[in-house]
Parts: sequence; structure tokens; C-alpha cells
Amino acid sequence: MAREREREERDSEFVDKLVHINRVAKVVKGGRRFGFAALVVVGDQKGRVGFGHGKAREVPEAIRKATEAAKRGLIRVALREGRTLHHDVAGRHGAGRVILRAAPAGTGIIAGGPMRAVFETLGVQDVVAKSLGSSNPYNMVRATFAALKHEDSPRSVAARRGIKVSALQARRRDVDADAAAEA
Repeated sequence: MAREREREERDSEFVDKLVHINRVAKVVKGGRRFGFAALVVVGDQKGRVGFGHGKAREVPEAIRKATEAAKRGLIRVALREGRTLHHDVAGRHGAGRVILRAAPAGTGIIAGGPMRAVFETLGVQDVVAKSLGSSNPYNMVRATFAALKHEDSPRSVAARRGIKVSALQARRRDVDADAAAEA
């Protein structure tokens, strides 16, 4: 009983968005048998997001399976000020390519359908994204996740280099000042 209540509390913190439903037909002697495939994106709107794929004979069952799969495969993404990405990043999966760019406050989510669902469940408020190549929702979502996995926070970069975050930020300010002086 306590374990079930705990799981419900954990599930209630997640927001899920249905991205795509695909209907397929199998022709049998008596007619057609329909099956459904669902693509769902799940996130806590605080930097964790996942996607899942579920197949079943009925739509609600396919969505339930996809939601469970999405919760099993959550990734954590570092967000700047809890509203945008730290830096521009590109990702690809198959023929689907996406470019994600950090944006100033007030920009909003400028992105196509499947990518928009990922950003809304992730908790990003300001981002500019462009999809190149495939418009297949599965490939767009997977390319977006490939890009988000390469997102680094200044804290993780500083830890990897063995320096302080302030030193990393100071170096960035010096480069920006030099670029402004040359222009």
C-alpha cells in the first residue's frame, strides 16, 4: 500500500505529452485488424525528460505503455536559470537533424511540434530550435534527445577541467571583451 502511494506521488510530478499516434492495419480473413503505436514525451518541468514508444490494439493501452517506457528512460538536462539551454547544440538521428539555440528571456519556445513537446515537458521557457531533414516525429524526438545529451553546464565543464566556475566565467568575459575591442 505504501509503495503504491509512493509511486503515485512520483508519477504525479511528471507531465506527459502525446506526440504522435500511428494506426496500422493487418488484413485478415474477416477484414482489418487495427493496431496503434504511440509516441509520448514525459518530464518533470525541472530538467528531467524522457520519451517512450508503446504499441497495442487500443489507443489508451498504447499511450499507457509509451508513458511507462518514457518514465524508465529519463535523462537530466542542465538548464541556465531554469529557463533556457547553456549553449547552442546540434543533434541527429537517422535523417533527422536538429539545431537548438539558447535564447534570451521572453523569447518563448520557437520549435516544431515534436520538439516543442520535449521542451515543454523539460521546463525550458526560452529556446529557438530548427528541424532539418526528416519531419518524422520519432526521428525528430530522438535527434532532440541526442542534442540534449550533449548539453553541458559550466559547473560540469569546470569540474572536468579541474578549475573553478568563476575562472571559467572570467575567461569567457575576457574573450568577449577582446572580441568587442576588435570590432
